[in-house]
Amino acid sequence: MFRFAKEQKVAKIGGVTFGGQPGDYPTVCCFSIFQESDKIFDKGARRKGFNEERAAELLKTCDKYTAELGVPAMADIVASPGEKFNKFVDFVVANSTMPFCIDSITMQTKIDGAAYCAEKGLLDRMFYNSLTIWEENIETEIKEIAQIGVKHVLLVAFDMADQMPSGRITGAQKLLDAIEKVGAKFETIIIDTSVLNAPATAMCGLANKLIKEKWGYLGASAPSNGSYMELKKYREKGDFKAWAGIDAAVEALGAFFYNDLIFTGPMAGASRVMPAVALADAFLATTVFDETKKLPPDPNHPLLKLWPDFANQLNVAWDKAAALKKVER
Repeated sequence: MFRFAKEQKVAKIGGVTFGGQPGDYPTVCCFSIFQESDKIFDKGARRKGFNEERAAELLKTCDKYTAELGVPAMADIVASPGEKFNKFVDFVVANSTMPFCIDSITMQTKIDGAAYCAEKGLLDRMFYNSLTIWEENIETEIKEIAQIGVKHVLLVAFDMADQMPSGRITGAQKLLDAIEKVGAKFETIIIDTSVLNAPATAMCGLANKLIKEKWGYLGASAPSNGSYMELKKYREKGDFKAWAGIDAAVEALGAFFYNDLIFTGPMAGASRVMPAVALADAFLATTVFDETKKLPPDPNHPLLKLWPDFANQLNVAWDKAAALKKVER
């Protein structure tokens, strides 16, 4: 049974609606851009700037697949420690309408990025990536982003003492307690249940299921963290196509298994990942139809957008089956 008795929260970030009951809305693909290894930077030339033509093409490709497939894309804008988000945020906003998150391993860099987005009036379109249980000054961080006016936040939940799905609940509870303690209020809370390797994506799905049962929050994870751990050995064998199959598969499995948002690796992989996620979303919506006899409410859902004839056949088949049962009675 995929549906939950608990009411499921729905997020609206930058014009993208996601969350709700499984099968209602497409899974959001959040692709990284401007991270250290991104090919839009020449080797050793990060401080000199980036290849704007290449970066714009990456954003346009994501927008193209969103329009064609119905799968929303977001940009995970990554800044190095001590680096300002300003130029990266400005570039994404100038070249795409997609929502985005600000992402850095250091707290102050993220806070400064959030403040810049507030200054530019972009907080409806931005989510904060992320609040983590590893941050020693987590209450300070929560206070500061709440004062800035951040509306949408990602919580990374994990417990090294318990690496089963239950440990993600423990980690999430610690972060939720910290938010409550400082009196912060956020419009959207998304809980990322962390990936250790590709098969561990299953643990994330199970943890997200527990989170949805307990709180109704949106669930997320980063299947790409698992697949990219496998990349080195396939590169050594010169077998990129085999690895690409693994990556597409783990992203699709993540989309099917209680993830409202998945972090899908570098934006260069959009042409591989987004079609796989579109199929997974259609697969999920079809599975849910068997349970609910209802199609997705979002007209841009991949099932309705890519397989409209099949979706109509589902309704017709159900109507016929229901009519037959009435006659038999």
